[in-house]
Amino acid sequence: MIIEESVLKGLYLIQPKVFQDKRGYFFESFNQKAFNNAGLDLTFVQDNQSKSQKNVLRGLHFQLPPAAQGKLVQVIKGAVLDVAVDIRKESDTFGHYLCLELSEENKKMLYIPQGFAHGFLTLRDETIFSYKCTDFYQPELEAAIRWNDPDLHIDWKAEDPIVSEKDQKAGAFAGFNSPF
Repeated sequence: MIIEESVLKGLYLIQPKVFQDKRGYFFESFNQKAFNNAGLDLTFVQDNQSKSQKNVLRGLHFQLPPAAQGKLVQVIKGAVLDVAVDIRKESDTFGHYLCLELSEENKKMLYIPQGFAHGFLTLRDETIFSYKCTDFYQPELEAAIRWNDPDLHIDWKAEDPIVSEKDQKAGAFAGFNSPF
């Protein structure tokens, strides 16, 4: 398993070692020792999974302190364009984002720490997205930034994505008072 910090401090790209033969494949999707060796001392308390048709956009979500969540995200089936936005106000990369494709073929994962907003766009029908969380979901602490905020300039590479009503009403990045 290769675990490398991205250009956004605290955000890690994970590439598992895949063992494949005519029967199929095997890989470790999480290894506590490997994460600890990379400086990530994490405890995951909840696993979540979503299934979406092509062109569904979910995000940009985060959970507020005191129950802010780190997330280890991956695609089980299909593919997504995954986006993590740094919302840590003291960070040199505040307002910057990382965008990459996660798919069942490349098996890449992303560890998104507290202080990042997260979203993804499904690139195929029947996409199954999975993520482990470092804190429990608390609906009263959920928050979001508008997925198409003009100040973030995220190129989702999608015309007219399918977005929930709640995500369409998310707040703007301009004037956002980050608790991180």
